Amino acid sequence: TPMREGGSVDLPRLVHHARHVLAEGCDSVTLFGTTGEGAALGLPARTAMMGALIGAGIDPAKQIYAGIAAASMHEAVEQARIALDAGAKGLLVAPPFYFKGVSDEGLYVWFSQFFEKLGASARNVVVYHIPSVTAVSISVELVQRLKVAFPGLVIGVKDSSGSYANTEALLKAHGELAILVGDERQLAKAVRNGAEGTICGLANLVPGLLRPMVYEGKDSPVVNALVDEICSYPVLAAVKALVGHIHGDDGYGAMRPPLEALDAGTRKRLFAAFDAIRQ
Repeated sequence: TPMREGGSVDLPRLVHHARHVLAEGCDSVTLFGTTGEGAALGLPARTAMMGALIGAGIDPAKQIYAGIAAASMHEAVEQARIALDAGAKGLLVAPPFYFKGVSDEGLYVWFSQFFEKLGASARNVVVYHIPSVTAVSISVELVQRLKVAFPGLVIGVKDSSGSYANTEALLKAHGELAILVGDERQLAKAVRNGAEGTICGLANLVPGLLRPMVYEGKDSPVVNALVDEICSYPVLAAVKALVGHIHGDDGYGAMRPPLEALDAGTRKRLFAAFDAIRQ
């Protein structure tokens, strides 16, 4: 999500980047995800961002998913309504993240109430497992309960645990769902075992390199090396700086506090490493 120095969203740069990744090989864009600082984006920004992409001719029913990240039920529902009312294809829904040590039963009730409050408008929900950020896990058993209780609504799981064993367990138990991988280094192997693709940070940078991994299960040493390099920096700031690098536009680098942008020297080292790996 391109930010202006004051913290507002830079809508023209957002549109430019979304068009770029779609042209370079992404099948859709996910607004308000982790890499897009979605948990820091309020309702007005979300409304403006959806409107900007739709106004630019990006088809929400085919090309836009919306991340949902909120501690309160009311906020989560309002985030979802903005996206669904605008015609978004579906939702990437993280669990409520403020309270820790919650049970599967508590999470099941939360998701159930969330779906019930959305009513008939709810569609194409990908449940988001990213415990390194939320500190709240989406278990294999919870997915079982949700898919049985809400058939046709819960269509997938994004596994950003970083654990291939967890991805493997999801594939074994829920192979009929779209299991999406967050760690690009595990993507090709997961696809060969039934995963359907990825929502990931690297899709902002090299979507063309990811397509053979997603559609043919081909390993990519270049992708692995890029991820290793990016993970040696603060990841969100590194991806955002690299987006500016590929566009030749430093205006993409600003972060919304409390996150901080990379300094000039760090960016220079990162850009040199990125370019060397891609050669």
